[in-house]
Amino acid sequence: MVLSLFFIIFLFPAQSSASNIIYSVTNYGAEPDGATDSSKAFSSAWAAACASATSSTLYVPAGTFLISSTVVFSGKTCKFSSITFRIDGTLLAPSDYRVLGSSGTWLSFESVNGVSISGGILDGQGSSLWACKASGKSCPAGVTTLGFSNSNNVAISGLMSKNSQLYHIVINGCNNVQVQGVKVTAPSTSPNTDGIHVEQSSIVSISNTQISTGDDCVSVGPGTSGLWIENVACGPGHGISIGSLGKAQNEQGVQNVTVKTVTFTGSQNGVRIKSWARPSTSFVQNVLFQHATMVNVQNPIIIDQNYCPDNNGCSHQASGVRISDVTYQDIHGSSATEVAVNFDCSSKYPCSNVVLEDVNLSYKKQGARSTCANADGSTSGVVEPSSCLK
Repeated sequence: MVLSLFFIIFLFPAQSSASNIIYSVTNYGAEPDGATDSSKAFSSAWAAACASATSSTLYVPAGTFLISSTVVFSGKTCKFSSITFRIDGTLLAPSDYRVLGSSGTWLSFESVNGVSISGGILDGQGSSLWACKASGKSCPAGVTTLGFSNSNNVAISGLMSKNSQLYHIVINGCNNVQVQGVKVTAPSTSPNTDGIHVEQSSIVSISNTQISTGDDCVSVGPGTSGLWIENVACGPGHGISIGSLGKAQNEQGVQNVTVKTVTFTGSQNGVRIKSWARPSTSFVQNVLFQHATMVNVQNPIIIDQNYCPDNNGCSHQASGVRISDVTYQDIHGSSATEVAVNFDCSSKYPCSNVVLEDVNLSYKKQGARSTCANADGSTSGVVEPSSCLK
């Protein structure tokens, strides 16, 4: 699969020029003291950049800027779509989770085209919300840190997202997105803090990225096609997961996904495909997992089509998600459990054309096991543990 990605990231000098105008948030009232709410200043700086008739840069200098409310960066009325969001400082969410509540996305880019974000730290300060959820009290859902929706030609580079309340980065309804050199970090106990979530999007690249979090390092939702993941380190976390899919009856599928040269360390899963055990029109096809290293991973290779949390609305049903043409090539390392390969496929629509090629997974320096249910496929090269594919 060949993906054509056309992204240009410009490094602008800290001054205006004939071709580029810089809008510093401090010129619009933002204070780098970590205490003064700079939400309005960021909105005003974006409005000015958006009104520019030429390419522009929204600049965040060194320092810590408190953003106490959600901010929407909309590109619908921008005169010139090419805007660089250059961050040399830290954007800080309020420590009191009740301030943002369940307001969706903290920093939301909507309907932009040609926007690039480079550098900086986004600190979601999610620990108080996680503690609330762990206590069993009634808590708000929390917010995603950074979101892109209905946008095209987006580049995110050199960014660090830490301690998000919910998902760190969400790409939804977008085309041509490049994520490169990003670092995501949150404790392994932080709930629902997926590193990067992609859905309803095409031609997305995630590369040279490190993710340590309490949920999926990368999660892939319905309607995703042309996803390329390369040189990603995951752990702790729940692995790189396609799904969960099939929660809805009528749902788009996932296709043309490549995951290569990835390392999983102490994660719950390695490469995973997950679907709800209920009827659905969704599907997964043409997926390649290649050159993956597992270090003490609980489920290095797993397809789980019987996902039914709390047996709510799907118990004793078969998944309608059709999984086909999935290849595992050069997957090696250590499993933290005896079952290193687990294909638990739909009894109604068995997995088809699953290929294992040069797989070598061990358990405590002993032989690991494979388990299969309703899985058809083939093997080539050396495959350990022995394949159970039909």
